[in-house]
Amino acid sequence: MRTAAGHLNDQSAKVYVTPNVNNNGRFSGDLTPATLNGTQPAIDGAGGWWDAGDYMKFVHTHTYTVAMMLVGVRDFPNQMGASGVTQNGLHWPDEAKFGLDWLQEMWDDTNQILYYQMAIGNGNAQTISDHDIWRLPQADDTYAGCSSLYRYICHRPVFVNPAAVSSGKIGTHAPISPNLAGRLAADFALCYHIYQTSNPTYANQCLLSAEHIFDLANTAPSGNLLTAIPFSFYPETEWRDDLELGATELYFAVQGCGTTCPVALHPASYYLQQAAHWANAYITGPGDAADTLNLYDVTGLAHFELYRALALAGNPNGTGLETNQTALVADLVKQLNKAVAQSATDPFGFGFTWAAYDTTSHGGGLSVMAAECNYLVSLGANCTLNNSTSPAVYANRQLANVLGANAWGTSLIVNDGTTFPLCMQHQVTNLVPMPPNGPPFLSGAAVEGPNSAAAKGTLTGMMACPPNGVDVFAQFNGKAVYKDFVQSYSTVEPAIDLTASSFLAFSWQMAGAPSGTP
Repeated sequence: MRTAAGHLNDQSAKVYVTPNVNNNGRFSGDLTPATLNGTQPAIDGAGGWWDAGDYMKFVHTHTYTVAMMLVGVRDFPNQMGASGVTQNGLHWPDEAKFGLDWLQEMWDDTNQILYYQMAIGNGNAQTISDHDIWRLPQADDTYAGCSSLYRYICHRPVFVNPAAVSSGKIGTHAPISPNLAGRLAADFALCYHIYQTSNPTYANQCLLSAEHIFDLANTAPSGNLLTAIPFSFYPETEWRDDLELGATELYFAVQGCGTTCPVALHPASYYLQQAAHWANAYITGPGDAADTLNLYDVTGLAHFELYRALALAGNPNGTGLETNQTALVADLVKQLNKAVAQSATDPFGFGFTWAAYDTTSHGGGLSVMAAECNYLVSLGANCTLNNSTSPAVYANRQLANVLGANAWGTSLIVNDGTTFPLCMQHQVTNLVPMPPNGPPFLSGAAVEGPNSAAAKGTLTGMMACPPNGVDVFAQFNGKAVYKDFVQSYSTVEPAIDLTASSFLAFSWQMAGAPSGTP
């Protein structure tokens, strides 16, 4: 759907200190340049995916999306292998590498410095931000003549890990927020596993980066985790799950290469010990089973991966470790049974409330978890759900909810089914198709879904959608609201993290089981 190249200035994006923001997420004054060895560095931040309907890019959401994608590439080669083609026309391994390439740009392994965000979403009276204007991406490089007010539209800032900055100066080898460290280590470890044959130089760098990043994880964080600026964009609180996932994927990588590893800062046994430690820390911690698989909690994947790692190690009972297969399955069941209880209150059996953000993402995540549970039963695990619920049937039901078995009768994935979102809050899909609710469609994009309220408000240049202004879904609103209007980011904005669980959910349904051993 792109009609021209855009954000060319991202290839030499200057680095800034993370600003202090007020309760509305706005900063005062101007951004402060960050310096490295006396000069303000510039990095090549081009590439990667836009986060949502805006043009911002976050390591936070990329790390989750890439992990979900790479696990699918590894475990479901017939669905997400080289033969599959994504919306971009890329094969799945190449689409995943597109995200990995950007993450490698945001991680300076030589100096071990993490950059975590491209562009600003909240500005101030002297600064227009990405969220303040509605346009095609190619407009940004020369927007409004690059006047002072639009300086960060034309030249998008990159923000460096705040822990690395002191008095505006960037230090090396600084601690990394554990949520980002865990998922980023998982991404790069999976990268090694998948590309070690086809692109060994690239894979070797991935493994080295993964080990460095995991070693820099801040395992005693205080205050907000590092996600985005402002933090309210992605208010993540749990992090033990991310370290569990990172350690588990590092175990698979180092165990797999053995004595031929390009670098092994620690033996495979160390990463297995770390994975078990963080799994137990999650299970016994304050956020245990508070959520199911989505951007904010990846234990629905991490526990399943660690179960397989313990099997590969020949240590299902976790001898000498802080957890075992039985405890991991029990925690998956605990999460799923909360969803089963929620399903009992919904006429369509959905396992997550409709009156909240990320409904579509949670539906896909629940489908993945239930499919994992069903597979674990085939291995002899006690993955038994309440109310005599069949895990296989439950996995199918959650996807059915996402695809239209809901009160509004609409699929929440674009171009999947006959009724689907036509008026997403997405600038390209609003400005390129004529009429704005017509083709071409951003096929496969998952939107927020029903929520507690539909957002309002317009920006100059936004095309009215639907053109007739008729809310055809209003008649079905009750305990939750769904509105397919371009203004309603709370119901029909797509995002990479919202879409990520659908890859695995559909692959599980088609394949029934993962292929081989990680």
